[in-house]
Amino acid sequence: MDLFEASLSARLMATKEKGLYRRLRTAHENEEIQVFSSNNYLGLAQDERVKRAAIRAIEAYGTGSGGSRLTTGNLSLHERLESTIAAWKQKASAIVFSSGFLANLGTISTLMGPGDTIFSDALNHASIIDGCRMSKAQTIVYRHTDMRDLEEKLRSAPATGKKLIVTDGVFSMDGNIAPLPQIVELAETYGAWVMVDDAHAAGVLGKTGAGTAEYFGLSGRVHLAMGTLSKSIGAEGGYVAASEPVVEYLRNYARTFIFQTSLSPGVIGAALEAIEMIRTEPERRQRLLDNAAYMRAGLKEMGFTLVEGSTPILAVVIGAAERAVAFSRHLEERGVFAPAIRPPTVPEGSSRIRVTLTAVHTRTQIDRALAAFAAAGKELGVGALKF
Repeated sequence: MDLFEASLSARLMATKEKGLYRRLRTAHENEEIQVFSSNNYLGLAQDERVKRAAIRAIEAYGTGSGGSRLTTGNLSLHERLESTIAAWKQKASAIVFSSGFLANLGTISTLMGPGDTIFSDALNHASIIDGCRMSKAQTIVYRHTDMRDLEEKLRSAPATGKKLIVTDGVFSMDGNIAPLPQIVELAETYGAWVMVDDAHAAGVLGKTGAGTAEYFGLSGRVHLAMGTLSKSIGAEGGYVAASEPVVEYLRNYARTFIFQTSLSPGVIGAALEAIEMIRTEPERRQRLLDNAAYMRAGLKEMGFTLVEGSTPILAVVIGAAERAVAFSRHLEERGVFAPAIRPPTVPEGSSRIRVTLTAVHTRTQIDRALAAFAAAGKELGVGALKF
């Protein structure tokens, strides 16, 4: 082993010793395991109508797009998807990226630069953090959902340059909703734009499932509406909906758009069908939220510590990383797959089991999961445990 590999091995060994080592596994390798960790909130990734729409698109256009959007990879399907997203998000235009990570990375780093200032929530997704870093703008991190801290930082920020407040709509590891009305008020007071990452809110919140801005009635006051096609929508890819000048600017200058291979036809066909179902079938969303409320109440009844929230993401805080891993293992032995989330994804001492509900979970399956939590908690001495 040479010096290069030795240094990597040493770091991996240290990671294992801290209980933070990660390995790939197949979530569906055992049919007896019920998954309670998927972002497929509405179950649309397995829906027959969505699958048939993907097949029809493949039959019409083939399996791959053949290039980037600005060369040979722009299909009428791409343009139809962007128009659909723009209308759904109540924006003039939209641009689709090959992943949500690329959407955040490209949008933030393209629109912001040296001399500008970004205000970023402390618990924002890694793609937002990396987009801020790549932009070379001054990035000011405010305490999680702390509007007093945000206002203080806005007040003391440089008077020159563009200002952008960026936040997750629903925070992926805590499941709580950003205080968007207060954020918008502060943005308008201090001359900033607002960007909302609705990866975990699209399909979940709002009258038509359009996300956080629709949920709060603020669609016209959020400048950049970002989201993914890979969670509730059940496909893959990311998007940003905004004004026509902003979208045109991103098409011309966002490197993560210019140099990406465009989404394949099957993915777009699936996404178009799924968005239509989300818009017109609110009962799916209600079933999802009912399931989440039922499991949240059950876990609280047993004395577990949860981050407060009302979304399908339930953060069951365990504490130490090793203990969270052991808890996850106990759950899996009882037929429930819900992996431990550890640093650096969450802060030290707040390792957790991240439970996600879907609209297709049955009450029988949720009761089985609650029983598994009860048994694992009793064995490991986690929570107040009213068994």
